[in-house]
Amino acid sequence: MQRKSVIQFLGCLSACLAIPCVAQTNLPAAVPAAAPAAAPAAPVPTPASTPIEIDTYASYQNLSAGYGQWSETGVLGTYAVGANVLQGQLAGMRRFGEPGKYAGFGDTLTINPDWYASLNVGAGDGAFYLPRYRVDAFINRKLLARKNLVATLGLSYYLAPDGHTDRSVGLGAIYYFTQPLVLQGEVRFNNSNPGGVDTRQQFIAATWGAAKATQIIGRYAWGMEGYQTIGAGVQLVDFSSTDASLAVRHWLGSNWGVSAMLERYQNPYYNRKGVTLGLFWQLG
Repeated sequence: MQRKSVIQFLGCLSACLAIPCVAQTNLPAAVPAAAPAAAPAAPVPTPASTPIEIDTYASYQNLSAGYGQWSETGVLGTYAVGANVLQGQLAGMRRFGEPGKYAGFGDTLTINPDWYASLNVGAGDGAFYLPRYRVDAFINRKLLARKNLVATLGLSYYLAPDGHTDRSVGLGAIYYFTQPLVLQGEVRFNNSNPGGVDTRQQFIAATWGAAKATQIIGRYAWGMEGYQTIGAGVQLVDFSSTDASLAVRHWLGSNWGVSAMLERYQNPYYNRKGVTLGLFWQLG
């Protein structure tokens, strides 16, 4: 139960920040909104006494260099049934002066006690910073005697409205300590076209806390991005960036609570910083 709640927290955080994301980049989320090609984290599919969870959120971020503000609201749902954990997301946002909408769906399947896999698909409404569509697939293996190390291989494909594409491969791991501490890391290799731009990004994250109490997660991502569209026909190409965030998820009752996140993203062209606030409920 503890492992599932931690990874669902990571998955919801990634969805809020990464799934709709800005045009093409290559890593993460979940890396946050700065890394749209980043694949969303998948929950570890273990039995739950509350199989339904609903998360709502609102985000506001300020950009430097005259790029204005971003705003976003959305809802995420998780439903555990049998060997499957189903997830869906709807989001509306405004970035670089243009409104956009995004919808995503995913399924995580328990194959056996050691293996689980997930498939996520999503699409934007044509806004230049959202994908025309994206597909993310993962295969995960639990290791060690206590099965407290999870190794992950991920594949992603991202098609932007202007025709640019990202193809990426990610290698990651999650380690659960006996205390309420979880460490996670990933390296993602990306190829962007046209131009054959090869880049690499990585992130590390630490989560402290327990379900039904308070969880705190810190995350830092860095590396190179292939493409990022910031306007119609205007793109940033092959540049470095960093993204740091600190999030808290706190239970106020037996089946509901609040969440908050601070984030700061930087690249050579602009900085972005902001806050995301949310409410969550568990049903069933």
